[in-house]
Amino acid sequence: MTLSGRNGLFKAEIVLAVLSALTVIAASLVVLPAYASLSPELTRHSEGVFHAFVSRFQHVNLYAVHASIAGSALYALLVLILIYHSFETTQSPEILFVAFFAGSFAFEALRLILPLKEFYEIPSLYLLMASRMLLFSRYFGIFSLFTASVYAAGLEVRKQRNVILVITVATLIIALGVPIDTQTWDSTLNMINGYVSLFRLIETGVALITVISFLIAAYSRGSKEYAFIGAGAFLAFLGRNLLLNADTWVGPVPGILLLSAGIWFICTQLHKIYLWL
Repeated sequence: MTLSGRNGLFKAEIVLAVLSALTVIAASLVVLPAYASLSPELTRHSEGVFHAFVSRFQHVNLYAVHASIAGSALYALLVLILIYHSFETTQSPEILFVAFFAGSFAFEALRLILPLKEFYEIPSLYLLMASRMLLFSRYFGIFSLFTASVYAAGLEVRKQRNVILVITVATLIIALGVPIDTQTWDSTLNMINGYVSLFRLIETGVALITVISFLIAAYSRGSKEYAFIGAGAFLAFLGRNLLLNADTWVGPVPGILLLSAGIWFICTQLHKIYLWL
């Protein structure tokens, strides 16, 4: 992919992130009063292991969930602007997929469709579509960061479009094949979907392989920067888990901080590697 083509994708993602942030702002004016009436309807807690432990000491707070959604949209926007500014003239096969990972957080605004339905008659079909789009974005994001690590470890594919197509098809199979219950949602404003344990295992496995691949790149290429990138990927996955599963005030701030630290490690070290190439 040419540099101009890749930068075009960066710009498209930035526009998407801006729309996401504006959606969160506009929806906030409507949904914030709805959280008091929504709380009694919550039948399931967050699936995150950390948050399941925290829930023993803190009650679910939908305002914290809203903060995590707003933080996700803001994170996507700021990181994409940073990536575009830092890599506008720097070629790096990994950075496009890092940008896809960051851009996936813009879709978290779709979770606000659940409180919005308290005010508007939103058909179940739209709830289902929003849930599948959210599922697609989340797995497209983690598969993208995994792909960046495979590129670092030595994957040589000149046509990145083909790689993007493979990721897209694989993620579509997941997003369209998972059963979703539009009548039930958990404390993070996510509709309940099937095979939760399986997908948690997939996420954990992808995260571990991603970190290991970056460490392999550090060894095979003799570049310690990739070891720091692997550490950044670990922090990013950890922060992602905290942020997306946050249903108390314990989750949003640590999640954002870990995500920010992780992406900082990844971007700064990639910039060092490719700046003079």
